[in-house]
Amino acid sequence: MSSNPDTADTMPTESAEEQGNIAIIGRQAIVDERRAVFGYELFDRSTAHDAHTAASDAALLFNALSYADTETLVGRKLVFINCTHDSLAGGHLELIHPDKVVLEVPTLHDKATAEDIASRLPTFEALRQRGFRLAFDQRALMPPYVSWLQHATFIKLDMAAFRPELCAPLVKHVRLHAPKAQIVAEKVETAEQHERMSQLGVKLFQGYWFAKPSIVKAQTIRPSQATIIQLINLVRKQATTAEIENLLKKDPTLSFNLLRFINSSGFGLSCEITSFRHAVMILGLKKLFRWAALLLTTSRKDGSPPAVGQTAVVRGRLMELLAAELLPPEECDNAFVVGVFSMLDTMLGVPMERALESVALPESVIEALLHNKGVFAPFLELTRACESGDDAAFARTADALHLSNHQINMAHMNALIWAESLNADE
Repeated sequence: MSSNPDTADTMPTESAEEQGNIAIIGRQAIVDERRAVFGYELFDRSTAHDAHTAASDAALLFNALSYADTETLVGRKLVFINCTHDSLAGGHLELIHPDKVVLEVPTLHDKATAEDIASRLPTFEALRQRGFRLAFDQRALMPPYVSWLQHATFIKLDMAAFRPELCAPLVKHVRLHAPKAQIVAEKVETAEQHERMSQLGVKLFQGYWFAKPSIVKAQTIRPSQATIIQLINLVRKQATTAEIENLLKKDPTLSFNLLRFINSSGFGLSCEITSFRHAVMILGLKKLFRWAALLLTTSRKDGSPPAVGQTAVVRGRLMELLAAELLPPEECDNAFVVGVFSMLDTMLGVPMERALESVALPESVIEALLHNKGVFAPFLELTRACESGDDAAFARTADALHLSNHQINMAHMNALIWAESLNADE
């Protein structure tokens, strides 16, 4: 569970300098008796060490459901995550839809007392009340841990940890003391091991015999810590939704990450959220604080956003100001999104079509970004012409939108001043 030798030879690690903004997440399938995928156990492979802490637990789950493409990573399958006992009380679990996640809980250290073991029961009960499922390994079958077994949804039996003749007694023991728990035979490496456990009625398996661990790499864009701290401060002082939305509009990396997270499969919403205001309202201040705090722990420490982010903010504001001359207020918000996300391919280093797969946006926004069509396309073209000094494109799009040179130049100047003021705020 908390350590998995199956992954040792197949999970290459890289230094922080080599990775840049790459989240590297290992996964190994858990299959049923028909060899169909039942779920995936995830492993953090973004660091060169195997330190397993409450912080690393939170970061793994957060990265898996925020930065990585969850459909590629786990689809609609269960996610099995190794946890420390400290992380079971972590606020990051408040952000996750419990139906999606199985928490793999280790036993305590060898010197744990009966009181230490019993003290964990209220936490288990609270997690189960919230809908989480818990998995324990065979060490929880030892007599001191019998009280834990009432909370088990899964018991994982490590085939490398006991002799073959103990398979039947262990399976019998699980069914006696944890009759509602499903057994997972893990580290299954041979046909004989699989056959032996199958004959004992075990229906879930994990190990080399079925699937070696694979890795999923996801390009990430992470806001500056200064911006995240601004968000945290707004939340702490109970700022209005409008104030928080205004900050999100200032930083394309912050807004991108929020929309991608809230629409991930782990959040469990039945509809897509496409506006910053809606995202803030859905999350609420408490969860927004949790999200920002976790984002802070995984963000870069090198100060202000890159130049591409600055350009994207200017585009967003300019498009918003130009749209305000011609379109209703709700469409001005979408115009801002088009401008900000028009450089998403550059930020992520992937084609725009692929970049847009990981964030929910209105169809009119996607039409402009992918196909240069729709109501926002001429505004985006005009904005680019302002940047590049393309006089022909400027004249053509200004004429098509019936906007005067004075209107456009004033809007451009105001957008530049606004973007500069954001840097001054930091």
